[in-house]
Amino acid sequence: MNAFTKLSDKGQVVIPKDVRDRLRLESGDRLEVVERSDGVLLRKAFERSGESFDAITVRIRARAGATDRTTSIADMDDTLAEMWAQGGPRWDR
Repeated sequence: MNAFTKLSDKGQVVIPKDVRDRLRLESGDRLEVVERSDGVLLRKAFERSGESFDAITVRIRARAGATDRTTSIADMDDTLAEMWAQGGPRWDR
């Protein structure tokens, strides 16, 4: 979907609400500005959670209903896909 906006005198751009809603962009989200030969690309900046790998996998296993450390990769992949569908990185916050 394409949308149009204007650049303000201060260099600010408004991202249309329907686009923000679809991309789950919220006030305060950091956006990366990527200069390209054909223009500018805005994308949500990658932010690390600050959690250890072990802490993250414990949460994923709990969400998948796993009771031991033998959760399959397929089960974890399915759980991650469900988590992203339900709200992305803020799924359990």
